[in-house]
Amino acid sequence: MHLILHNIMKKTATIILNRNLPKPTDDLVESLIEFDGNYTDVFVLEAGSDRDKLSKYCTWHVETENAVKNGLRYSRGMNYGLLKLWNSEKWDQYDSFFLITNDTKFYKNQNTVATLQELLILHPKVGIVSPCSKRWREKDLIGVESTKYFWFIHNNAYFLRKAFVEQLINKENPTYMDFLFDGDNFRGYLSESEIIAKAYANDWAAAITTKVFAEEDESYLLDKSQWIKTDSYEENLRLYVDEGLKWIKKKYGFNSRWQMMQYSKLFYEKFFEYFPEEKLKKI
Repeated sequence: MHLILHNIMKKTATIILNRNLPKPTDDLVESLIEFDGNYTDVFVLEAGSDRDKLSKYCTWHVETENAVKNGLRYSRGMNYGLLKLWNSEKWDQYDSFFLITNDTKFYKNQNTVATLQELLILHPKVGIVSPCSKRWREKDLIGVESTKYFWFIHNNAYFLRKAFVEQLINKENPTYMDFLFDGDNFRGYLSESEIIAKAYANDWAAAITTKVFAEEDESYLLDKSQWIKTDSYEENLRLYVDEGLKWIKKKYGFNSRWQMMQYSKLFYEKFFEYFPEEKLKKI
């Protein structure tokens, strides 16, 4: 089916977030070009990277004082990249967006983007689809080379349908703080739950597939935090939780991670009440 995708879907815009790690970023870009070059354009966003540590594929280099000091993290970084496309003629060239961080690893000889494009065609109710990780417990629930809908998916490799994105984005004076993700949630605590809840609330499903796989290489944060100019793994985890709990309390009035996840699960269950024909795809 990959051969006929050109006649069905436009290309995907892949946005890769980097901060001071040009080698893994370049390797990731080259992997995508090698196996999916016909199906995607790749954009690299440098989140306050030093000028001597830019990817050779750098598209946008954010050098604001705050970005240089703290980086952008996932929500602000992906907002920035998507907004750059929105404000240009390029937005209309794409039907989907692939949002990945530079610690994402794809398996060799895997047509990741082409397969995910195909899944959007086969599953017209899906707004978000993510490759599974071979380390995720969901893998056994999904089965071999299958795709299922779920209420929580880690966001290291989100593939988004443009029609879904256009329902959610802020079109009134948008900024990198509020275009799609909430930039006030700096470290992205449960940002997955928030966007998945919005998906199901707007009659879109969020899916995990075992037709392709992606892994998150945590060694960069564990071993190279000084290169990235970020907090250590332990300190980042502490701030992720502490700041995140304050964010969900302020925005939603929730006092725990469990309450936020149940909020997402509620919309997930309601989705299948409205679309009972989709129940076979439920985990």
